[in-house]
Amino acid sequence: MDRKYVILVHGGAGDLSELAVHSDWEGLYYSSLEEALRIGERSMQETGKGVDVVRAVIRHFETSPLFNAGIGATVNADGSFELDACLMEGRDLSAGAVAGLRHVKHPIDAAYAVKTSSEHVFLAGEGADLFAAHNGVDTVEDNMYFATPDTMKWVDEFKARSRKNGTVGCVVLDREGNLVAGTSTGGILGKKYGRVGDSPVVGAGTYADNAGAAVSCTGHGEYFIRHNVAANINFRVKMMGQKVGDAVEEMLFHELNAEAGNGGLIAVDRNGDFALDFNSRGMFRGYLYRDGEDSLHGAVGIYREMRTI
Repeated sequence: MDRKYVILVHGGAGDLSELAVHSDWEGLYYSSLEEALRIGERSMQETGKGVDVVRAVIRHFETSPLFNAGIGATVNADGSFELDACLMEGRDLSAGAVAGLRHVKHPIDAAYAVKTSSEHVFLAGEGADLFAAHNGVDTVEDNMYFATPDTMKWVDEFKARSRKNGTVGCVVLDREGNLVAGTSTGGILGKKYGRVGDSPVVGAGTYADNAGAAVSCTGHGEYFIRHNVAANINFRVKMMGQKVGDAVEEMLFHELNAEAGNGGLIAVDRNGDFALDFNSRGMFRGYLYRDGEDSLHGAVGIYREMRTI
């Protein structure tokens, strides 16, 4: 593929049946997905670096109550909020991940801080919050900052009734040929016992390797962890020579399934070939790329069809 760069985004996958009967809700999601891609494009024009694009896009999702990340995170069984995120660069396989954050405004920034300002890959719980604060990441004193505002009660209703696996993610092939992946989530609704899903787990929900692919997943995390989905996609592309679309299809529709391993993923390879697919009823997603003739192409979607932007 003759592509100068590629930006893919997702905002969760699931049944989405409630959304289908409310066109006004759909409009809000389409608009937010388009804005995420515009933010990514601006960042790409400013620095040309995939890591900056991924952080900018995911920060957008983390400030929107529409998605299960940051301020729109789902609530735990005890009525509080715990957030997870991961960021990985394919040029050197450097990665940072955080889980169980309770006071960090943008978990993706905490993951970036772990990647760039520590010798570690994965920090969790109170220690992750403390590390983020010590490294200048924006924090909030009250955990209820992440509660969805009363004016957006319909978002909570939608999440509860639609079985949406609402994680957000972004993968990029940047101008320098580097692959980057990032994922952020509030986990599953009503989770207990410090449960952590696939999103912050390097190889399960997030992975990037310049020799293979960049991948961000969304879905039933336990299954994505068991199948090491993101790294599995990369292995198929890098070591088996599969096209990225074929690798994604094999994983979603053969290793996983719509009843148990429900969800989807976005992936792009080093040549700019990409896939956005899901085995659930729908997935919030979008793509934007600039081709060799310097033309910009993009689309967003919720169900199988996608709308050109």
